[in-house]
Amino acid sequence: MSTVSVVIPCYNYGHYLEDCVRSALHEQPGVDVKVLIIDDASPDGSGAVAEKLAATDPRIEVRVHQQNQGHIATYNEGLLEWADGDYVVLLSADDRLVPGALRRAAALMDAHPEVGFTYGRPIHFQHGKPLPPARTGDGTGWDVYPGQWWLARRFREGHGCITSPEVVVRTSLQRQVGGYDPELPHAGDIEMWMRLAAHADVGHVRGADAAYYRLHGQNMSATTFGGQMDDLRQCRAAYESVLAKHGERIEGAAELDAAVHRKLARNALRRAVRAYDRGRTAVVPEEEMVAFAAECWPDYRSLPEWKGLQLRRRIGAKAMPYLQPLVLTAVYGKVRERLWWASWKRRGI
Repeated sequence: MSTVSVVIPCYNYGHYLEDCVRSALHEQPGVDVKVLIIDDASPDGSGAVAEKLAATDPRIEVRVHQQNQGHIATYNEGLLEWADGDYVVLLSADDRLVPGALRRAAALMDAHPEVGFTYGRPIHFQHGKPLPPARTGDGTGWDVYPGQWWLARRFREGHGCITSPEVVVRTSLQRQVGGYDPELPHAGDIEMWMRLAAHADVGHVRGADAAYYRLHGQNMSATTFGGQMDDLRQCRAAYESVLAKHGERIEGAAELDAAVHRKLARNALRRAVRAYDRGRTAVVPEEEMVAFAAECWPDYRSLPEWKGLQLRRRIGAKAMPYLQPLVLTAVYGKVRERLWWASWKRRGI
């Protein structure tokens, strides 16, 4: 039977702990699980909640920090100093696993030793609302992606496809590549997944859900303007870090470097465009988005998002939210017309 070490970092999430731990210990048949709760000096009494849970189950260990060390140091303490199972999971105290998720992930990695980590579909749910139903059967199988292919796709898309609780990592590989980068407090996850993919293949469980990810105001991903800019900058830093530290292991590194910087420039301009469409130019100043785009891709004025932004500037911030449907209809009409003419040209007409 495969063994799984589940690391649960906690800061002021004591009221979620019991449900989180239950999902890891009592809803995962077919694997041998143990849990470490690390309370990072929470002032809400989370440490006492953790100790109470540990007193009821010998599979639960607890560490309580006397001084707050931050989430990155807390993650690494559990992943690198404590975890010793075949596989390891980093599960925030406000999230939970779907029943049977660890067995499905372990079965994939037991069958494919070349796979360094496995993920499945997360269910995002709003805090305060009931849990949505999850698919808990054996699914329809799994996929094994070559690490280089999966890594290249992340560079071309310019964002991660994982939120975090749905990932199970081979512990030996986690120790090999090291812990989370303290220089990337908001993009450490995507940098970690890319780093792992540079060393091993990637598994994906199909047809069954893996974890619940809670959406609330205290999530690490912010929605404010400052949070959006931090997200863009941290995302860029994550890709640049992977290239700088592991570029020799990445096929076509120079091409992927150009691809991700162009994509990030487009993403920044797209956010400026959306600010006009949604009437949010007062809280999402476009100039910083444009400056970021210029840093990433000096030829940003050739990008379609720049042309869209110029159109919105001419229309104006006040009128744009009302005229957006007409603008989009006109733009999509032109796109359809171009595609129609291109199809006829390909036929030789």
